[in-house]
Amino acid sequence: MSFLKILMYIIISLVILLGVFLLYFTLTDYSPEERKTLAVKESPDVIADDTVSVMIWNVGYAGLGEDMSFFYDGGDRVRASSKRVRKNLDGITGNLARGKQADFYLFQEVDVASKRSHNTDQFKHLHTALSNYHGYFALNYQVQFVPIPPAEPLGKVTSGLATYSSRLPSQVVRHDLPGSYGWPRRLFMLDRCFMTLRFPVEGGGELVLVNTHNSAYDDGELKKKEMASLKSFVKQEYEKGNYVIAGGDWNQSPPDVSEDPGLAEEIDTDRTSIISYDFLPEGWQWVYDPRTPTNRSLETPYRENVSKALIDFYLVSPNISPVEVFTQPLDFRYSDHQPVWARFRLQ
Repeated sequence: MSFLKILMYIIISLVILLGVFLLYFTLTDYSPEERKTLAVKESPDVIADDTVSVMIWNVGYAGLGEDMSFFYDGGDRVRASSKRVRKNLDGITGNLARGKQADFYLFQEVDVASKRSHNTDQFKHLHTALSNYHGYFALNYQVQFVPIPPAEPLGKVTSGLATYSSRLPSQVVRHDLPGSYGWPRRLFMLDRCFMTLRFPVEGGGELVLVNTHNSAYDDGELKKKEMASLKSFVKQEYEKGNYVIAGGDWNQSPPDVSEDPGLAEEIDTDRTSIISYDFLPEGWQWVYDPRTPTNRSLETPYRENVSKALIDFYLVSPNISPVEVFTQPLDFRYSDHQPVWARFRLQ
């Protein structure tokens, strides 16, 4: 058999294998419902206090600590060691125990069974630290095998949003966010969503708590669709007479952040897109701490002059007033994001 024939058979075999590979992942692709109810409670707790407190934190699946240089951000590593993941996870839960106790915790990038975090069940681990809270999980990333980078594939990923509440909600829902990458890339990417918890409020209406994690690695088109969906949802809830607090990792900066006189010099407003100042009608407020960055670049391990941004913050409806907000400076020891704590008054 000639060399050319052997080469042709090898190429045909590789094409067939690739076709089978893509067919399998197309048929088994996670396709979430547009709206999935995660919990319904007949006797929920009524919000009787005029103030509530919230913490948001993208915990980076406990794999993106100060030592990490991640390949997707231009770095040279794929995953942290098992020991380092455990150290980061212990640091995250230890910080929760030492800090102020919030009424609600909104976490993003929480793994429950992923190779990148050595199959740690982080939802359960966080719930152990917040044992007196009601915990809810919304899946946004379920892929049996992520094939990049080819030399050291990321592998299986099962991850999502986690919300812990000191009050029993009446309903918990996963809302699918619109838009996706083209085929076949979408087979191996996140299926973005936001999660809502509802609570009856003494005197009428409901408190609607929104945990969101918007797209990161896109050209801006996915974010536009996601933000339009969120805008429609929060406006409708406010028009019903409800109170809305939305928080999380928006992967973009709040409106007019570059003009904030209190903005820390280390925050690079050119690193991310900025939400339009007229995104919502007058009265809606974007609540953030301009003094401290919430996210850092993963191009290199953490150092003081690494590029930093402000992309973790809150959006509240006109019937809510912010009382205080601060980003906790942890020098990005346990995650590439830092926690943002806030207290709000329901008017």
